[in-house]
Amino acid sequence: MESRCIEITQFGIPNEVARLASRAVRPPVGAEIQLRMVCAPINPADLNVMEGTYGTLPELPAVIGNEAIGVVEAVGSEVLDWEPGDVALPVAPGGLWNEWLTLRVDQAVKLPREIDLRQAAMLRVNPPTAWLMLHKYVRMEPGDWIVQNAGNSAVGMAVTQLAQARGWRVLNLVRREAAALQCREAGAAHVLVETEKDFPEHARDLLGAARARLALNAVSGESALRLANLLCDGGVHVTYGAMSRQKLSLPNRFLIFQQMTFTGFWLTGWTRETPFGAQREMYQKLAAEIIAGNLHMPVEKSYPVEEITSAVTRAQQPGRSGKVQLHW
Repeated sequence: MESRCIEITQFGIPNEVARLASRAVRPPVGAEIQLRMVCAPINPADLNVMEGTYGTLPELPAVIGNEAIGVVEAVGSEVLDWEPGDVALPVAPGGLWNEWLTLRVDQAVKLPREIDLRQAAMLRVNPPTAWLMLHKYVRMEPGDWIVQNAGNSAVGMAVTQLAQARGWRVLNLVRREAAALQCREAGAAHVLVETEKDFPEHARDLLGAARARLALNAVSGESALRLANLLCDGGVHVTYGAMSRQKLSLPNRFLIFQQMTFTGFWLTGWTRETPFGAQREMYQKLAAEIIAGNLHMPVEKSYPVEEITSAVTRAQQPGRSGKVQLHW
């Protein structure tokens, strides 16, 4: 049996190097399961892998893809707790854009069968980043404030939805009014355009004397500084991206007099250090949030894998209303 997959043989411009290929499929043995993949989102990290600019790169030629969802079709002789029809979230590192996938049972998380598969396909990268940043650094209480930039990003929307479901308030910073509208349509209660001249006054009026306890930075540069200015004394500032490609430069007063903590988060690093059981528990909690309606990530369009060039081209373009996905 042959499996349709997305492969690169060289690094370069994503819509030029990604191509549809075919590879042989082997049946599962021992403690393995075999998945028929359903759909997969295209994330910025996937584009970076194609470009050759991501932090870790595969040996070429390589099947790529960091996120996907599948359904179990067959199980190995040693598998007791999986059966055909189960929904499986692969947590193996890369190589997921493959019509058929055989992997160990400790490389997949079983999800409830009633979950929306298009939503489940986006469960491995952005929602865990949001979930862990919300729970790892500060013990939040109802009514506490979080400030974040890139509020219209996939992580930003997940942060807002998960936080608001717990009674935590989120101030979303964006750079354009169109992005602010996108946030509001996704349910964000508090959104400001950070480049407007009266932004500092509006932000301070909204937060009040308490200020924010947690800041989440995906942009860096001046935007990261704006977040720090909205933190309370002793607040935590977490950087997980640098969309502006600018460095993070801070006044000494944040460290000396205001005793703020500045740190970074990388999901891949957390995954490497965390036992599989703890990872599985987190993903199952996030699946429950999707089913409960507390977490929903917009999908702009789903392309058949045969249209990989069009799909990657669209994923590279700004102004999208949601994720671009592939389906088999």
